[in-house]
Amino acid sequence: MLQSEVGLGLVSEVFNNTKLAKLAGKSAIGHVRYATAGASVVGNVQPFLRSYRFGSLGVAHNGNLVNYKHLRAQLEDSGSIFNTSSDTEVILHLIAKSKEEHLLARIIYACEQIEGAYSLVFLSENKLVAVRDPYGFRPLVMGRCSNGAIVFASETCALDLIEAEYLREVNPGEIVVVDSDGISSSYLLSQRQRQACIFEHIYFSLPNSVVFGRSVYQSRYTYGEILAEVAPVECDVVIAVPDSGVVAALGYAAKAQVPFQQGLIRSHYVGRTFIEPSQRIRDFGVKLKLAPVKDVLEGKRVVVVDDSIVRGTTSSKIVRLLKAAGAAEVHMRIASPPIIGSCFYGVDTPSTEELISFKMSVEQTRQFIGADSLAFLPLERLRGMLGSDAPTFCDACFSGSYAVPPTDLLKEKEEHLSEVHPSTLDVSASKEALFESMDDLFQKSTDKSREPAGIS
Repeated sequence: MLQSEVGLGLVSEVFNNTKLAKLAGKSAIGHVRYATAGASVVGNVQPFLRSYRFGSLGVAHNGNLVNYKHLRAQLEDSGSIFNTSSDTEVILHLIAKSKEEHLLARIIYACEQIEGAYSLVFLSENKLVAVRDPYGFRPLVMGRCSNGAIVFASETCALDLIEAEYLREVNPGEIVVVDSDGISSSYLLSQRQRQACIFEHIYFSLPNSVVFGRSVYQSRYTYGEILAEVAPVECDVVIAVPDSGVVAALGYAAKAQVPFQQGLIRSHYVGRTFIEPSQRIRDFGVKLKLAPVKDVLEGKRVVVVDDSIVRGTTSSKIVRLLKAAGAAEVHMRIASPPIIGSCFYGVDTPSTEELISFKMSVEQTRQFIGADSLAFLPLERLRGMLGSDAPTFCDACFSGSYAVPPTDLLKEKEEHLSEVHPSTLDVSASKEALFESMDDLFQKSTDKSREPAGIS
């Protein structure tokens, strides 16, 4: 019988020694949640553990299903009762509904129904199963511990942490089964043109990981070098918005031959600021999270490198923060192209109409955030850096070209947007009006650490 322990907060908060001692066993799956479908409440914390007529089954999911609303409605019409608002629960109901006799066949049946991005690990009483969607949107790697145990993870840095040997990626459309007979692999899902998420390299993954066969550190460093080449500016110092902008800033500084310094200090102990009731309190929250170093900034022409601009509100606060600390000029450089489309495959972006680069030109965005200059990594240069691998990466958020039509989720986001914003936001509206209307609802997460964590 499988056991489960889940909770809200940091992994170190949820799993103390007493709780871990209760979780005896030879196999386990764990999950740290980045909410994209379903609220951040304990009921949605993975892994999900359910019992059905063939025993117990746990699942952990990285990604987002674009047709889960449709599937959930069908399942509910046939009598299924859901306990969560997460898209992942749909997978368990499909497995339970399957008429196949064996677990692997049931998992294949479920995966044939779902569409979108999914890297999955399942745990039963006698099997560990890893599955990756046919497009390979989200990463999934396999390693081996010194005692021979097989492990799966989203990033190679997790393998390094436990001193496991990296073996290989779980390939798109592949199902890997680990049991008492050893390791078996099948390609039972029809493979498509690979669509690895480029945002893994821009933002999500840690710099010391190798994701989709490429060094995250080297990718970000190169983004910075390209920015320095295509958008040079006279400056005295290069700084980063920590943490995901640091490596790109190092690349920019090296290429521009300008000193890199730590002009912003990030506190890792301050929670999210976007839920605060007023703009004044939200701005104070940014000051608590990002502290400027006056000795680095005062009287200087500053280039500040960030990974992306989503809604523009955070960038505006950062520019104000730097200028208040004495920066003579603030030049914003963004280590990704302008985001013009929502992601439906596992990145929590807002509706397209709320993306600042969808509504505004680069110059309008510069005016909105208050920077002295603004430049983005050109999409064609990003693709050029990827070389012949460029067609195997998903850049829908930059290009608007989606490999899997996100019908269900697009409709849902449009309905939500119409409820909140009955009319299109006017570019000429005041900054404060935009702050209050947009920032109350959405904010780009710069602190992924305080998400729900669970283990089965």
